[in-house]
Amino acid sequence: MNFNNMIKKITLFAVLLFVVGGVHAQTKKGTGNEGEEKSKQLPSVALGLGFLMFNGDIGAGIDVTSLSSIRGGYYLTVEQRVGRVIGVSFNGIYGKFSESESTAKRNLNFQSNIIQADLNLALHFDNGFIMERNSAFAPYLYVGFGYLKFNSYGDLKDKNGVNYNYWTDGTIRDLPDSTAGASILQRDYTYETKLNDSSKYADNSFALPLGLGVNLKLSDRLYVKLNATYYMTMTDWIDDVKAGKNDSYIFTSFGLQYNFSIPDDDSDPKYETVDFSSLDKLDSDGDGVKDGADACPGTPAKVKVTSDGCPEDNDKDGVADHLDKEPLTKAGALVDEKGVTLTEKMLADRQKEFDALATERSNVFNENPSLGYLKDVEAKFMHKGEAKNSESVPAPLRSADLNSDGLISTEEIARAIDSFFEGDSDLSVEKLNDLIDYFFEQ
Repeated sequence: MNFNNMIKKITLFAVLLFVVGGVHAQTKKGTGNEGEEKSKQLPSVALGLGFLMFNGDIGAGIDVTSLSSIRGGYYLTVEQRVGRVIGVSFNGIYGKFSESESTAKRNLNFQSNIIQADLNLALHFDNGFIMERNSAFAPYLYVGFGYLKFNSYGDLKDKNGVNYNYWTDGTIRDLPDSTAGASILQRDYTYETKLNDSSKYADNSFALPLGLGVNLKLSDRLYVKLNATYYMTMTDWIDDVKAGKNDSYIFTSFGLQYNFSIPDDDSDPKYETVDFSSLDKLDSDGDGVKDGADACPGTPAKVKVTSDGCPEDNDKDGVADHLDKEPLTKAGALVDEKGVTLTEKMLADRQKEFDALATERSNVFNENPSLGYLKDVEAKFMHKGEAKNSESVPAPLRSADLNSDGLISTEEIARAIDSFFEGDSDLSVEKLNDLIDYFFEQ
């Protein structure tokens, strides 16, 4: 295999990726459909080169090192991400295996051109759970099933077709050991002799790849890809020697990957400039209670508050101290909206007021029902700012109290009537009448 040619191919592929990426980016900017494009799961393509290290039944000897078995190869991978975690990829490898052995008992060597194709299932760590999707460093694991085609040859003769004879003195000669007049030969490392005539074994096998890798992200579309894969084959004949266990090999590689779709980001660009850590410390009304724990976020300035951020009410009459005109009301006393105890005379006067209001409603509203009339009554007689809570409204009518302030307003009555006619209300006609009655009684 010519490594210069491989490097030229990788360089050409990298240039093509940059050109395609630039054109694609310009097209994307022109369409204005960035959100739609990000939602599409398109495949990625990777091309690279690496080193194949064979592990079989030969490879011993004083002049043999583990590096002597290393040969080159290059690969093509097409992967489709399925969701954020899983990827399905097709991988193809073209390269060579080689190994030699030189001992007192035997001298063996082989080299094989190989084609490997496999289908893999990958687990990606940049999935938004283990690591962020936009992480610049993205590891992954993968396992699969593949098919290997090999074609093994041996270097058994010199360039003139003379067989190598390995002598006990460590030399290679043209005649058997100890033969007089034998000439010394040098191996030419040209693998000219086919080792299998198809009668001993098949020159193909299934293989199980098990690998790990990491993507180094140069941009959203372009990655540097580093892989290491261990292949367990289902044959023991790749090196033309069968000695018990099946052959295997390791392929370490690096390359460039181009993504035809941009991975979706976990973050929302609308919030890129928001400092969430400062928001956690925010106290909008300045009462000393952070907004996240403040039950009364709109407390006026300089008003004393409790631990939940609500104004203090020391006499527990339902009116905050800063609004209470009678701060030491007796326990259980009825008070008005200013926190002042209601006397019997005051209660009687209010009853007369309510009775007059009820009479006016009966004479006017029942004859000519009008939300405008309700608004007039609300403006004239309702107590603005009266301190109540949602439980003040009778339970059957409480769904109409939309802002949970314990008061039924004309706007809430109008919405309740609209909901009734739209079929979205839990109030019947009878309860709507009760709601209007309560409006005048509150």
